[in-house]
Amino acid sequence: MVDSKEFAVGIFDALARRRRQNLERITKEELYDFWLQISDQSFDARLQIFFDMVDTNVDGRITREEVQELIVLSASANKLAKLKEQAEEYASLIMEELDPENLGYIELWQLEALLLQRDTYMNYSRPLSTASGAQWSQNLGVGGTLTVTGGGAADGGACGGGDGDQAAGAPRERRRRSWGVRRAAARVRVAAEENWRRAWVLALWFAAMAALFVWKFVQYRRTPAFQVMGYCLPTAKGAAETLKLNMALVLLPVCRNTLTWLRSSWARFFVPFDDNITFHKMIATAIVVGITLHAGNHLACDFPRVIAASPEEYALVAGAFGPGKPTYAGLLWGAEGVTGVAMVVLMTVSFTLATHPFRKSEPKGAGGGAAAVTSRLPAPLNRLTGFNAFWYSHHLLGIVYALLLVHGYFLFLVRRWYEKTTWMYISVPLVLYVGERMLRALRSNAYTVKILKVCLLPGNVLTITMSKPYGFRYRSGQYIFLQCPMISPFEWHPFSITSAPGDDYLSVHIRTNGDWTQELKRIFVENYFSPHLNRRASFSELGAAEPRSLPKLLVDGPYGAPAQDFRNYDVLLLVGLGIGATPFISILRDLLNNIKIADELMDLAMETSRSEDSANSFSVSTASSNRKRAYRTSRAHFYWVTREAGSFEWFKGVMNEVAEMDKKGVIELHNYLTSVYEERDARTTLLSMVQALNHAKHGVDIVSGTRVRTHFARPNWKEVFTRIASKHPNSTVGVFYCGAPMLAKELKTLAHEMSHKTGTRFHFHKEYF
Repeated sequence: MVDSKEFAVGIFDALARRRRQNLERITKEELYDFWLQISDQSFDARLQIFFDMVDTNVDGRITREEVQELIVLSASANKLAKLKEQAEEYASLIMEELDPENLGYIELWQLEALLLQRDTYMNYSRPLSTASGAQWSQNLGVGGTLTVTGGGAADGGACGGGDGDQAAGAPRERRRRSWGVRRAAARVRVAAEENWRRAWVLALWFAAMAALFVWKFVQYRRTPAFQVMGYCLPTAKGAAETLKLNMALVLLPVCRNTLTWLRSSWARFFVPFDDNITFHKMIATAIVVGITLHAGNHLACDFPRVIAASPEEYALVAGAFGPGKPTYAGLLWGAEGVTGVAMVVLMTVSFTLATHPFRKSEPKGAGGGAAAVTSRLPAPLNRLTGFNAFWYSHHLLGIVYALLLVHGYFLFLVRRWYEKTTWMYISVPLVLYVGERMLRALRSNAYTVKILKVCLLPGNVLTITMSKPYGFRYRSGQYIFLQCPMISPFEWHPFSITSAPGDDYLSVHIRTNGDWTQELKRIFVENYFSPHLNRRASFSELGAAEPRSLPKLLVDGPYGAPAQDFRNYDVLLLVGLGIGATPFISILRDLLNNIKIADELMDLAMETSRSEDSANSFSVSTASSNRKRAYRTSRAHFYWVTREAGSFEWFKGVMNEVAEMDKKGVIELHNYLTSVYEERDARTTLLSMVQALNHAKHGVDIVSGTRVRTHFARPNWKEVFTRIASKHPNSTVGVFYCGAPMLAKELKTLAHEMSHKTGTRFHFHKEYF
């Protein structure tokens, strides 16, 4: 218990009191005896230690003050400052429950009864929470007891051997082999269903590059220049042809408006738009390979061979290089050489600063957290890191495209204009991309917004509520770009929309962990906030901030994201890690609005049926069909995992709204606080008990302050997937994840595994913040 020294001392003192010893030091034998008591997994043994910790005067009774002291100790061990402040209230709650006669103390048997009846309190309060289908603890047995398996499986495995096993061995082996074949076939089928869109796009891309390379290679292999430059020439020209293609294609995955439109069309059934950034990076990698082959062959092979050619050989290429044999410097200082070298230098800078170590590393003090510390580069390279370095260096590619057009015009060995095909490749994608940037600039000026409310929430989160621009339409799960000219007239930063499409305002939640977001927070806090800050986010009531003159914000969007396709699935599994919950809040709001509309339609139909019996069947069926058309989704499971208890303030209003409105249990909310030890840990035993008791009495969770209970430690994701598969057999489940990349791999693996093992199909989608 390195992080809970006070709690560890309490356990040590309790064990010493049990032996009636006052120990400053212990022997090896005494330590072993203590260890046997601590490691005893039985419920009675753990409860006895727990009771001894509280019963400091060893009289067999616990007073309210002693209960309060242990609550403070448990809250301190779990870093729950808010709980420490309310320790007196919760101690009184326990005494009120266990000491109805007002004796002023409770005994061991009463505490045991309370712990064993925890499930009763849960069932009592379950209708007050939408997490009704979730087990209270994934580690507790029936009745809340802590159980230990005493080797039953091993004993059973040692029995029943003998000749019968040998006789059944062969059929069992055949069954195992047949089962293995079926599992392999199922894996192949599911993999094909999940990856066929990626497969055909990549196959088409590779085929196009291969065809262009071979075409140019064969073409230049037949030219007289091949006798001078050898295979270096066709290799360089083949690589150049793939470069033209990829320099055109690399723009398409970042044409956000076009992709957002295509996401809503039939093309989404054939093209994996969620992988646009991955494809962008793959094309960039192919460009690096193409540059290496093209520039490397020219600089290290073609040019030296031209310079070293005999007069007879040089006569074959004199039409391209001039009557006099050029020098190496002369070739480099020509239009082709200067533009080529300049492009290589600019692309090297841009691509290097876009790599993960440079892009994700933040300067010291930028609020990047642990990730920033681990990826920080040594000086002086650390000055060339962060999002700003990536963003500005990427705009050097605008100069690269201009140089590429010039380079493609002054080509060696090419004279006819229609053979200078560079402009043919890049003109359409370049015009499309430039058009999108112009549209973005015009739209951002047209979408003027008024800031309605700004709140500073725990965990360095800034929530901004803005007026909704006229004509601004979006889907849940999409995101917008924000620009604050006061900070930078060029920088745009993406943020998920947390309001629902039916709301008459726009809202975003911004985690201030970078230089731009830190500066935005500073502007609001230092210059525009009143001394009293609102500490919670409420979606039902809008209150105006008290500024002298609010800064101007420009909005661009909306843009498509994987989460916007949630309507295409029967069941949703939404997983948000920390601030990654933001895109799913809009989805929950949208689902709530849909529930409200469907209920209103049904009520209207029923009222009509009462007044007009003849229209009864028609009105009810119409309402039902409207509800079916509105959404394919029938259930949603939302898992929010955070390590800061204050994070629950971000969406406190939303969680309470879900709990109040969702009478039919369409949405299940599951909060997980990872800074708290798992529920079977001694440091959380009392907290779990207080949590269940308070929720039963008041319907409010002691950690989140909402109607939704908070689970301790991390979810067991395999059990989560298994439970959803058993609840929704033969359904299509959309798994949407937003958070750090570390959890994405595990969720993706489980989605594939459960799709193989069950009749439920899990489709995984991810977003990284």
